[in-house]
Amino acid sequence: MTQPRPDEFKPPQECPVFEPSWEEFADPFAYINKIRPIAEKTGICKVRPPPDWQPPFACDVDRLHFTPRIQRLNELEAQTRVKLNFLDQIAKFWELQGCSLKIPHVERKILDLYQLNKNVADEGGFDIVCRDRRWTAIALKMGFAPGKAVGSHLRSHYERLLYPYNLFQSGANLLVSWTDLSRTLFLHPQSGCVKTEPGTEPCENNRPNLRRRMGSFVVDLYMCLVCGSGSDEDRLLLCDGCDASYHTFCLIPPLHDIPKGDWRCPKCLAQECSKPQEAFGFEQAYRDYSLRAFGEMADSFKSDYFNMPVHMVPTELVEKEFWRLVSTIEEDVTVEYGADIASKEFGSGFPIKNGRFKVSEKDEKYLKCGWNLNNMAMMDPSVLTHVTADICGMTLPWLYVGMCFSSFCWHIEDHWSYSINYLHWGEPKTWYGAPGFAAEQLEAVMKKLAPELFQIQPDLLHQLVTIMNPNTLMSYGVPIYRTNQCAGEFVITFPRAYHSGFNQGFNFAEAVNFCTVDWMALGRQCVDHYRLLHRYCVFSHDEMICQMASKANSLDVVLASAVQKDMKDMVREEQDLRDKVRKMGVLRCEQAEYDLLQDDERQCAKCRTTCFLSAITCPCSPGQLVCLHHIQDLCSCPLTNYTLNYRFTLDDLYPMMNVVKQRAETYDEWASRVTETLEAKLDKKKSLSVFRSLINESESKMFPDNDLLRQLRLVTQDAEKCFSVAQQLLNGKRQTRYRCGGGKTQSQLTVQELRSFVRQLYNIPCSLPQAPKLKDLLNCIEDFQQHSEKVLMDEATSTAVIQSLLDVSFHFDVELPELPILRERLEQARWLEGVQQTSAQPSTLTLETMRRLIDQGVGLTPHPSVEKGMAHLQELLTVSEHWEEKTSILLKARPPPSIEVLSEAAEKVVGIPAYLPNCLMLKDSISRAREWLQEAEAFQDGESIPLFDKLSDMVLRGQAIPVQLDPLKHLEFLVTELQAWKESAAKTFLMKNSHFTLLEVLCPRFEVGAGSPKRKSKKAKDCSKKKMVKLDCLSDVEKALLETKDTTSALATLGEVRLREMWALSSIRAANESKLLPTADCMDLKVCVCQNPPMGAMLQCELCRDAFHSVCVRAPSDSRSTQAWLCPDCRRSEKPSLDKVLPLLASLQRIQVRLPEGDALHYLVERTVSWQQRARQVSASCGLPDLEESFRTSPSPVGKMVFYTEQRCIPLQGLSVELEELMVEGLLLQVSLPEITQLYHVLLNGLGTHHTHGQNESPQSLGSGRVSATVLSLKRATVFTEKKAKRRLEREALETERRGKAKKLQNKRQKMNKEKNLERRAASTSSSPRSDFSQSDDSEEEMAMCPAEGCQQPEGDEVDWVQCDGSCNQWFHQVCVGVTAELAEKEDYVCVSCTISDGR
Repeated sequence: MTQPRPDEFKPPQECPVFEPSWEEFADPFAYINKIRPIAEKTGICKVRPPPDWQPPFACDVDRLHFTPRIQRLNELEAQTRVKLNFLDQIAKFWELQGCSLKIPHVERKILDLYQLNKNVADEGGFDIVCRDRRWTAIALKMGFAPGKAVGSHLRSHYERLLYPYNLFQSGANLLVSWTDLSRTLFLHPQSGCVKTEPGTEPCENNRPNLRRRMGSFVVDLYMCLVCGSGSDEDRLLLCDGCDASYHTFCLIPPLHDIPKGDWRCPKCLAQECSKPQEAFGFEQAYRDYSLRAFGEMADSFKSDYFNMPVHMVPTELVEKEFWRLVSTIEEDVTVEYGADIASKEFGSGFPIKNGRFKVSEKDEKYLKCGWNLNNMAMMDPSVLTHVTADICGMTLPWLYVGMCFSSFCWHIEDHWSYSINYLHWGEPKTWYGAPGFAAEQLEAVMKKLAPELFQIQPDLLHQLVTIMNPNTLMSYGVPIYRTNQCAGEFVITFPRAYHSGFNQGFNFAEAVNFCTVDWMALGRQCVDHYRLLHRYCVFSHDEMICQMASKANSLDVVLASAVQKDMKDMVREEQDLRDKVRKMGVLRCEQAEYDLLQDDERQCAKCRTTCFLSAITCPCSPGQLVCLHHIQDLCSCPLTNYTLNYRFTLDDLYPMMNVVKQRAETYDEWASRVTETLEAKLDKKKSLSVFRSLINESESKMFPDNDLLRQLRLVTQDAEKCFSVAQQLLNGKRQTRYRCGGGKTQSQLTVQELRSFVRQLYNIPCSLPQAPKLKDLLNCIEDFQQHSEKVLMDEATSTAVIQSLLDVSFHFDVELPELPILRERLEQARWLEGVQQTSAQPSTLTLETMRRLIDQGVGLTPHPSVEKGMAHLQELLTVSEHWEEKTSILLKARPPPSIEVLSEAAEKVVGIPAYLPNCLMLKDSISRAREWLQEAEAFQDGESIPLFDKLSDMVLRGQAIPVQLDPLKHLEFLVTELQAWKESAAKTFLMKNSHFTLLEVLCPRFEVGAGSPKRKSKKAKDCSKKKMVKLDCLSDVEKALLETKDTTSALATLGEVRLREMWALSSIRAANESKLLPTADCMDLKVCVCQNPPMGAMLQCELCRDAFHSVCVRAPSDSRSTQAWLCPDCRRSEKPSLDKVLPLLASLQRIQVRLPEGDALHYLVERTVSWQQRARQVSASCGLPDLEESFRTSPSPVGKMVFYTEQRCIPLQGLSVELEELMVEGLLLQVSLPEITQLYHVLLNGLGTHHTHGQNESPQSLGSGRVSATVLSLKRATVFTEKKAKRRLEREALETERRGKAKKLQNKRQKMNKEKNLERRAASTSSSPRSDFSQSDDSEEEMAMCPAEGCQQPEGDEVDWVQCDGSCNQWFHQVCVGVTAELAEKEDYVCVSCTISDGR
């Protein structure tokens, strides 16, 4: 959308538009009276009748002929006409000088000579402007762009065209004393100052114009009237008016060229220009139009002008173009307007009774309709019904035929009456109006902007020939309103409301005046105004009042009251004037019936007022009279010659006034009480009930609905509204606005409105009891505002103070401008407190918290404290994000940085008062790294052998620390070695697809039975105090092994598991043997893994002694196998040889890390070696037969079984417990030994029957030579095995020496803590079923416990002991370790544990 030009017309505000209902439309005067309070504020209004109200057009179109007025648009506008008049005067001036005026162009625009002349005059005149060099300022003032040397051009044009005219206007060109000055100033002007007209010739070529019409013989008789000289005849110029002679250089200003045409001297020029100008008026057209011919001309003009069909031209475009044309001098557009056509001659557009237009039955209602303009002026409510004469345009409608741009200029109706205009058909009519109260303001603005026009025509605005742009009037504060009147719409103008407008195109309108009761006071004021302007009256106001007074009994009470008031003023004024005239000497009086004379026969000769009550005449001037106001202007005769002519005597007037008064007395009495009530002040004000009673009285007595009653109702309504609002404000009836999130309610008042409301309560004529209370409320609110202002000025206000103020405001049902600010400050204060709280606790000030606070701060209203806090937070956030990002990069760096680099970064982060996860992670990483390094250093010092789980956990923790840890690679290598060792051990021990774990295989069996073995104790009381370790499952064993501090404790724990294993297995064997006795019913047995009775070939496990179907379990590949058959549950591993196991143990001992599988393997080796020793002891003590002999002897008879077995089992009948336990434990070993196979075959051959005696029997009573051979064979095998293991340990001696320092420290520590080790050993083996306390009842010392596996617990007065010369220094029973007393004295004894440990 294009922007409007600065000088483009801007339409004023629209006037009110009313659309009455049929009920309201029935009475036009009642409806107009109803809308008057609103419409009179805008001066004009538009009324749209109900849609069905469409009167027929009754005008005789064929008979209607009229002569329109000619309107030149650029002459209509006041300021434009002033410019045109000025240009006419300038042109006339130069024409009389013999030159034609040619208006120059500046910057491709026609130079506004009027504006240039006015601006120079405002600056002090030509001389001052030249002296002060103000031509540039004048150029800017006239709208020219700066910097283009326009000022010099303006000076040149002014000096050439306007300066001579201004000198003429001032009379300077007539002064002879200017002769010398003119010679010095203008005889030789500077070049470029005065320009000659284009086309003019030098003066030499114009010599025929000099002294023309003169003969040569009289040339010397003429002299210059200025200088008195006849010299310079060629420069002597003769006037064409008076034949006076003037030198061209003596003229002011001097002439440089001889005029081509007639030339007038200064005196003739002054005489011509001093003639008064004719009053401006519209010319009548030379052509008489019919309605049809005028319409064709109008439509043709509009379509040609806008180059489009008339109905397609927008009204806005026509409006803007109209005001552009009236303000433009250059464009001369002429239109014609058929205005003020008498309807009496051609017929009204509305149907009338007995008219030529025949009305149909359905349209007869329009004949008597009040909105028919033929009826409106003469209806009873109209005052004009009492005007006897028919007045065209007032009581009789006038017709108006318009065309595009035809206009009606600014004017007010005659006698300031109402007017109503109806547009019958055609294109719209655009109206502009100003309210009646702005009439004098509009007149003053027009007189100010166009004073020249009012000097010529003082009553210019009554001539309807002058228009002024509404935008210009609005710029001076005049309220202007507009509307577009379309066909079928009424426009009403109110008393003294100036209005003007123009037609959008061809249309037909009709208008008439009317006056209501409220107009009467204005009507008398208008007569006084006309008297000042010397303007004639259309009718006599006094005559109308007297006419109504003569019919007082038939008048409406309201009209009677108004007539009585007006008549009272009239009589008082008349009495004063008559008294004044009488005192002046006029004594002769005569009665004259002026109502019988025509208006023009009784007009005042001075003010042209129509006289009725009285007039002054003189015999010297028959037919001439003056009003009593202008008695001095009648003639020069003595006042005693004057005659006072009167229509009524004062004695006639008073009775007339009393009759009207009596008619209006009842109403007047009510009206006086109403007036008194409305005008009451302070404590004399009446209550609201009094106002209501007055309204009820008016309704009961049916007083007319006039201004007073409407004012009473309006005041009462205002009082009731004020009462309701005041009660609401005092009661605090409101929805909790701020607590519930609501804002301003529709009924809320601002503080200023409340202040105005309180002032209104005190100014309203009604007394309301809420006024003092509201004033107190207002005082409280003002106190609140003052307190709020102080709080808002304080930058460090707490939230409690602001909240308290807001709590106080909840009691005010008023819109407080401080509340939004206080809520903003409350949010700011809460935000600042939140910032302070989080800053006081850096541990809670996260990056997210800072961002959230900043986001909240951005949403707050700007405030210095908030901005300061925001800056601090932003700076802290920037620093924090920088270090968070930097620490994140450091923590994620690969390879990770050193602890020194991280420590340096951590030191820089210490001073940041915020919770930074990455920075804290950095600090935590550094702390964990240092702890880990200390732990790694302790591990490398070798003070204790760490567990594999701890080492793995340490490696995992080290890998999780984002710090470069130098020992980590070594520890990772150890973990890798241990995992490889476990894989190697699993490969060595575990069978293919075995469901057992390596730890299950290496540990003694713990799942074969529940509970723990019971054994006798010398002191059951002391034994019951020992706490039993829970070793019921693999996890318990593994947990117990992990909780041990060293290998010794672990071995003790595994020894406990071994005892449980032996006890449980003994129970299972006994149960299975008893189950398989021949006495049992074979079909009731549940054997094998399938838990079915024995059937077919069976196999019996040598270990658990249970029977198995050969088809259910894998049968041995060779039924004559030398190995004992074990069931799937008892055969747990591949049972590698000791040669394969010892390297595994040695390699684990080199790694110097403990793990449960390693401790279990260590215990397995010790158990294996211990079993070998026991086997040697049994072999030596029992004298078992030799292996070869056992193979050659026939098998001993097998005990009777209830089923058939494919493979023989060791017969248990007669077999000693010691041999059975020895064989069972050998089978339990997960290491294969030749001694186990040898013992199995010895016992399998039935030799066990020779060993049924107790253990304390002598060896000579226990066996034969075959037993000795077997023992010897066992001894040899044992010695061979020991030597082989010894050689293997010697090969590893070199590697063991490398660990010298750690080994020496460890050995030294172990020897220093010998007693402590003994105590721990005793504690770990206290629950063994084979251990016992050998302490007499009288002794206070406990006997030391033998740490040997399978301690025999010898008893007696003397028990031989031997101390280990290895690293443990423990004491053993000689019988338990197989050492004789002689051997113990001659050689060093080293226990199995020390042998294995020293083998490292």
